[in-house]
Amino acid sequence: MRERLVARLSHPRNYVIRSACSCEGKGATMARILLVEDDAALARGIVALLKAAGYAADTAKNGEEALFLVDSEPFNLIILDIGLPDISGFDVLKRLRARGCKIPLLVLTARDHVTDRVKGLDLGADDYLLKPFDADELAARARALLRRDHGDPSPVVVIGNLMVDRVHASAEVCGRPLQLRPREWAVLDRLAAKAGEVITKERLISEVFSYDDAVGPNALEVHIARLRKKLEPDGPTIKTLRGLGYMLKAE
Repeated sequence: MRERLVARLSHPRNYVIRSACSCEGKGATMARILLVEDDAALARGIVALLKAAGYAADTAKNGEEALFLVDSEPFNLIILDIGLPDISGFDVLKRLRARGCKIPLLVLTARDHVTDRVKGLDLGADDYLLKPFDADELAARARALLRRDHGDPSPVVVIGNLMVDRVHASAEVCGRPLQLRPREWAVLDRLAAKAGEVITKERLISEVFSYDDAVGPNALEVHIARLRKKLEPDGPTIKTLRGLGYMLKAE
């Protein structure tokens, strides 16, 4: 079963999400995801799937590493395998919820017994997916959980003349499609999710870039500047509040 799943995730035709990555037809609600999986080959396949769908993804190979990362880094979604080498995924889930962690959590497992699924959900899992799984289904479940995490389950967000489609990772102003690069989409998606609120520079960077991404000192400012030009003249403005952060606001 493992070999079949790795093969499915390793083939681009199986893991590139249709209408889901960049705004060139392959996008998703941008977010930072933690994958907890001890099988290195399987983890690489899932990370490739997540990155093809436009997400920033980090990995942990065991439960203790996962608990450490959740305490030290901001994540929008956790994908957790149950069969880990040190402590079980159930124990990781139980500890996270006991600590007050409210990050949406999707359980991946080869265990198809109803009692296991019930146990995971009762411990605080938000969703459950059996291995082997279809790449499109994993991406769809991730999108649904992330929309919930952003505080609005609606796949479409409207801010003034700007319409943001989170399912297809597309945006338009007054019907004019915006040609956005993946990172530009990531920044716009996070700002749109909190329209009218201030988001700090540090939080934007932590949610848009993975832990191992090389981030220049002005990388975020470059993406913000490009977005401002593309939103002009009829779209909402991205305001810089010195010492505080950024805000997307309809005029």
